[in-house]
Amino acid sequence: MLPDRFQKLKKALIARQSDLTVLMESVRKPHNMSAILRSCESIGMHRAHIIPADGLRFHKPKSAAGVLRWIELERHKTLTESYASLKKQGMRIIAAHPSDDATPFREYDYTQPTAIVMGTEKNGLTEQALKHADELITIPMPGLVQSLNVSVCAALILYEAQRQRELKGFYDEVSLDPETFRTTLFEWAWPRVARYCRQHHINYPEIDMETGEILDAKSFRQLVTD
Repeated sequence: MLPDRFQKLKKALIARQSDLTVLMESVRKPHNMSAILRSCESIGMHRAHIIPADGLRFHKPKSAAGVLRWIELERHKTLTESYASLKKQGMRIIAAHPSDDATPFREYDYTQPTAIVMGTEKNGLTEQALKHADELITIPMPGLVQSLNVSVCAALILYEAQRQRELKGFYDEVSLDPETFRTTLFEWAWPRVARYCRQHHINYPEIDMETGEILDAKSFRQLVTD
């Protein structure tokens, strides 16, 4: 582990936004899902959520394999389950939906704990998703074409959220709890070692927070070879 590489990973993790997330309700097309996840990761989101279009079955798209190394994706079986989980975390649920009574997306305050709900490419969000959301937001479209790709919509909203949070200094302070920060940093820096530890039920070893090197590496090597 090169120290410069480790510090880059550490800086990215410090900026992670634990109280900003996206919930994809039945987004079907793998390339759209991958594009949304890339936008989520690029603005520093720690975890995204999905309700698979076909219920219990869910196959992570191959095109998202790279980004899923850096962002967690949590699957939910139903909308009710997902909303309950997000509200338990203190999230305010806002649904992206073209409606006359929806708030223009730039006028919403994304510095509060927020879950942004995105719908299917063809039909948008279900009535249940809209009914139980705390607020609706919309992207004003003065042009003649009143439709944007779902991944484009997500990107526009997320970068507005990033802009607001950056102005308030949210990216300068750690929002993850200490244990999540430590374990995530280790998994990013030492993915193969982390995988071995999980497979063999071994606690992650401590690392030097400046260089990223494993502390007492000799003892750790002895542990895994015994």
